[in-house]
Amino acid sequence: MPQLTWQKSTYSAEAANCVYVAASPTGTIHLRESDNPEGVLTTTAARLQTFICALKDRKWDDA
Repeated sequence: MPQLTWQKSTYSAEAANCVYVAASPTGTIHLRESDNPEGVLTTTAARLQTFICALKDRKWDDA
């Protein structure tokens, strides 16, 4: 994996429970949380956008 530049989400708390995101030169999006920085989720920008939109639309409320 290339060296990534991680950025903390603006929605993360000041000290704990932070979510970090990094984009690779190939366009892949990487996500990790401060509690487990070795555990990295990898996706595409389009799939992440679909997931975030589904969360905002509360698609899983009735599941």
